Amino acid sequence: MKKIVSTLIHTLAVGTIASGTTFALAADKPSKVSIGYFLEWPTANQVAQVNDTYSKEMGVEVEWYAFDSGTAMSAAMASGGVDMAYSQGLVPFTIAVSKGLPITMVGIAVSYAENDNCVVREQAKITTANAKQLEGKNIAVPFGTVSHYKMLKTLKQLDVDSKEVHLLDMAPADGAAALARGDVAMACGWGGALRRMKQYGHVLMTAQEQESLGIRAFDVISANNKFAKQHPALVTEFLKVTNDANTAYKNDPKAQQPIIAKASGLSLQDSNQILDLFTFPLKEQQISAYWMGGGVQTFTKEVADFFVQQKQIPKALDDYSATVDASYFKNVN
Repeated sequence: MKKIVSTLIHTLAVGTIASGTTFALAADKPSKVSIGYFLEWPTANQVAQVNDTYSKEMGVEVEWYAFDSGTAMSAAMASGGVDMAYSQGLVPFTIAVSKGLPITMVGIAVSYAENDNCVVREQAKITTANAKQLEGKNIAVPFGTVSHYKMLKTLKQLDVDSKEVHLLDMAPADGAAALARGDVAMACGWGGALRRMKQYGHVLMTAQEQESLGIRAFDVISANNKFAKQHPALVTEFLKVTNDANTAYKNDPKAQQPIIAKASGLSLQDSNQILDLFTFPLKEQQISAYWMGGGVQTFTKEVADFFVQQKQIPKALDDYSATVDASYFKNVN
C-alpha cells in the first residue's frame, strides 16, 4: 500500500498513520511498519518494495509513504508517524538532528553526484566564468536539502554572494516548471525534475567539479529513535532486505530495471539514466571508514558547520557520532 504524504497535509496525516504503526504493538512487534520514500527516485530496493519482500522477511506488514522532501520525512519520524525513511537527504537529516529531533542514521541508501545539481536557464547565459551575474536573480531550490547545501557551497566557490540572490523555496518539480517559464534564472533539484530542468539549460558546475571541492552527495536510511530501540531486529532485517536487493541489482541490473522504473513512476529510459548515476553501497562499504565507520560522521559535522555559517541553522552539534549507528548494519548476515 502506498500513500502520498505532502508537506502541507503532513501534520494532519501523522496521527492517522501513527495509530497503526509504532504505538500499535502486537506481542513484540508492531502491527505495521511505515517507511518514507520518494517518487521519481529509482533505487535498487524498489524491487523488494514491489514484491513485498520487506513484509515477508520482517514478518510484519510494511507500508510505504511517498514524501516530497526530506524535511517532511524528518517531521514524520520525529512525531512517530513514520518509523523509518529510505533515501532521506543528508542535509535534511543533519538539520533535523542538529535541532534535536529523535532520529538516527542507520545506513547509506545511495551515493550520487550527477543526479543532484543546479541548472541555469540557457537564455541567462551564465556560466562558472560569470556566475556573479546570478546576483539579483531568482533561484529555485528546496530549502534544507542536499541541493540547497550544494548550491550554497557552489555559489561560495564561485564568489557569488548568496545574500544577493533571491532564493525561492520550491520542490524540484515546481522549480523545473519555474525554469521552463523563465520565472527563475536557475533551479536546483534531483531525479526526474532535474532531467526536465536540463531541457531548458545547463548545469552551473559539474558533479566532478563539485566532488573535487569536497562536496559529496548521498542519501541515508534513518529511523525514529524509539522505534529503533524497541525493534532493533526489524531495523536490521530492513537493512538485510535492502542489502540483498542492492546485491541483486549489482549482479544483474537489466533484470531489475523495468521493475524499478515502474515503481518509481518513470519511463524505463529515464529511470535507467538516473540509475546509471547511482551507487548503492553494500554492507562492507556501509560499515567502512569511508562511510559509517567515521567518514559520514566527519562530513555531517562539516555540513552542519557550513549551514551555521550560512545562518540556515542556529547551531551545530559538537560531534555527530551519536546520530549515526552502524550496529544495525553490522548485524546483517
